[in-house]
Amino acid sequence: MILNDRPGELARLGEITGESGVNVLGLAAVTGEGKGVVHILVVDEVAARCREALESAGMGVVEVRPVMVVDVEHRPGTLGELARELAEAGVNIDLAYTTFGGVRLVIATDDLDAASAALDWPPDRPAPDPPSIWDQPE
Repeated sequence: MILNDRPGELARLGEITGESGVNVLGLAAVTGEGKGVVHILVVDEVAARCREALESAGMGVVEVRPVMVVDVEHRPGTLGELARELAEAGVNIDLAYTTFGGVRLVIATDDLDAASAALDWPPDRPAPDPPSIWDQPE
């Protein structure tokens, strides 16, 4: 999707998908020149409903495309190994990111102080050891 780069757009996307009963399993987003490019991962069975909900809300869905979701080991070097295998097969990766799974969400913003205050971050308690992002429910 292409969104305007302004406060609330990602929240709106999350609200729309949630209200339509679509669970977002993964997300990648970058901004530039006043726009945000967002890729969301949903199961095939809800992709059409998700697109309809987003388009009805005026969000521009540029493309719906199949992707591979590959289980990899949680250890140093696995990205390089996997990417090398694909490169040697002549495959060019044009999108890559990890999925959700109760681990951590990385947030970049031009106002980290306001974001930190809004989320009461960092918390006063030590963070628990996060589970592996590769331990996804079936």
